[in-house]
Amino acid sequence: MTASPGTPLTLRGNRIPPSLDEAMIHGVVHGFYRRVRADADLGPVFEARIADDAWPHHLAHMCDFWSSILLRTERYEGRPLPAHLRIPELSDLHFDRWLTLFRITVLEECDDESAELFLSFAYRIARSFRMAVAFHRGEDTLSIPPLPIDAAYLGDAEA
Repeated sequence: MTASPGTPLTLRGNRIPPSLDEAMIHGVVHGFYRRVRADADLGPVFEARIADDAWPHHLAHMCDFWSSILLRTERYEGRPLPAHLRIPELSDLHFDRWLTLFRITVLEECDDESAELFLSFAYRIARSFRMAVAFHRGEDTLSIPPLPIDAAYLGDAEA
C-alpha cells in the first residue's frame, strides 16, 4: 500500500520522517552489514551461509525488507525466520551483537526520529526471532531473560 502523492505516510499512527528514504535505508543496511562481516561473532555465521558473490543480492534483499517495513513499499518478498531457524549456533550472543551493531549503525546514519523507527522494529524483530528459535529448539521460552542490549535500547546504558 502506498500513499497518493502529497499524502504524508504514516507508520503505526506516526508520520514517517521526510528524511527517512531509500538512501537512508541503503546507508543503514550497507553500513550494518559491513560491521557484521568484520565482527568476530557474527562474521563467521554469515560467511558460512552467504558466498562473496551473493552479497550484492543479499544487501538488495535487505534494503527491500527495510523499505517494505519502514516505507511500506511492499518490495520485500520472503520469509526470513526459516533461514534463522536453520542456524544451530544462533545464540543470545548473536542477537545481542546484531542489535548492538545495528544500533551503532542506525545512530550514525539517521536522525533521531528515523533512528527510533529503525530501532523499534529491529528490537521487536530480534525478540520475535529469538523466541521463535527457542521455541523451535524446544526450550522453555518463559525462562528466557531479556537481552543485555535491552537496557541500552531503553536508554539506560550505552551500547
